[in-house]
Amino acid sequence: MPNPIVMSYLLAALAVPVVLHYHLLPAVFAGLAVHVLTVKLARRLPERWGVLAHKVALAGIILIVMLLVFGICLVLWSFLWGHHGMASLLAAVAETLDNLKRTLPSDLAAALPDTVEELREQLAVVLREHGKNISSVGISGAKTFAHVLLGMVVGGMAVLHHFLEVETWPPLSSGLHARLLALANAFEKVVFAQVKISALNTLLTALYLAVILPLWGVHLPMVTLLILLTFVAGLLPVVGNLISNATIVLISLGLSTGVGAASLVFLVLIHKLEYFTNARIVGGEVKASAWELLCAMLMMEAVFGMAGMVAAPVVYAWLKAELKARELV
Repeated sequence: MPNPIVMSYLLAALAVPVVLHYHLLPAVFAGLAVHVLTVKLARRLPERWGVLAHKVALAGIILIVMLLVFGICLVLWSFLWGHHGMASLLAAVAETLDNLKRTLPSDLAAALPDTVEELREQLAVVLREHGKNISSVGISGAKTFAHVLLGMVVGGMAVLHHFLEVETWPPLSSGLHARLLALANAFEKVVFAQVKISALNTLLTALYLAVILPLWGVHLPMVTLLILLTFVAGLLPVVGNLISNATIVLISLGLSTGVGAASLVFLVLIHKLEYFTNARIVGGEVKASAWELLCAMLMMEAVFGMAGMVAAPVVYAWLKAELKARELV
């Protein structure tokens, strides 16, 4: 008969490709976020409270955290993709391209779209060509919305078992519970570290966009949207900064070549700074070097696409924690 602990490891390893293949990553991350935040708050409950009071307080914390996580996701999604979000950004990009057509050499200018509609058509072609990569992350309509809600419910329900004594549990249940705790711990370390990095990057970008440029008499359009985009995109390792930085530089070019060049230099400096902070914060939390995380991201991206790259830091931190617990590394 197979060892129950070995079975728990095999089931945990099988769960990774299943989650990525069936586009369940947003649901898993939402559930882990609810689980981690609830556990952190639940540990602060006074010990003098009775069992019933603890259960009632824990249920209240779970509900509040679920509403908080869902509210943050909804606000960010609405702001970035609503009528005054990406639509306005698209119009600004189109205006920038129109200005560039007047200054670039004719050969290069001919490759740029002439109108906003043409720009949208070209973006639609790109989205269709890369639709599989985009959908692989799981960002697709009502189905993902339902998955995220169910993920948060499962994450909240898992908290109810977090503080239970597992010594009397069957071996397989105890092993799966240990795998869940290791995953939640890895998620907490990686994601909270990435939030710190993104917050630092956003703070420096906001300082540049809202303070330094205005002091020189330069006022970029949609500064608030660009700052929010920087934070949200910064939660994605490597590729996130490329998205936000390219957008800021392109919008800056809409004002002048000098502003575009200044934005490029400033953002490159921030990007270089992030390599050091990433290695220090994320690497310090999961006891891994920057090259280890980069290799994991490259491998996961090659196998599972964009979703694999997003999940790679958490999966690698989880794997390394399990190996260290068994004194194999």
